[in-house]
Amino acid sequence: MTPQEFIAYEARLLDEARYDDWLTLFAADGRYWVPLKGAAQAEGEPHNALADEDHLLLSLRVQRLKNPKAHSQHPRSRSQHVLQVSQQLKGDAYSCELHTPFLYIESRGSRQLLLAGSATHRLVRAGDAWRIRLKRVDLLDAGEPLPAIQLFP
Repeated sequence: MTPQEFIAYEARLLDEARYDDWLTLFAADGRYWVPLKGAAQAEGEPHNALADEDHLLLSLRVQRLKNPKAHSQHPRSRSQHVLQVSQQLKGDAYSCELHTPFLYIESRGSRQLLLAGSATHRLVRAGDAWRIRLKRVDLLDAGEPLPAIQLFP
């Protein structure tokens, strides 16, 4: 699977609510990060984030989403990722970095949330498969008041 195909596959797993399968795409030291200041926030800069989750925190969030007693999931949230073509910024056979602009729609009951932004994926090889070391999501309106985001843009 090419890195670009991997990014599309990741989005499909999220849209199909296959969160356990999605979680396996992360390296053991993987991180999911949504900086509060978006693209203006440098990596390593001490600042709050909308999400900054290592593998353990991602596992806990997936468990919460699957829990039938999770109040925030009545009715269930659904998502649709609309991706532009991923551009490979750098890489070799063992690691790469991709930039992917997207539109993200999250639906819950009759309400829809539309977010635009771009994702940066740092992928590493684990055997014959790619794994996510970092998924950085820079929202276009980062820093502005946002409603609760239940899933994963």
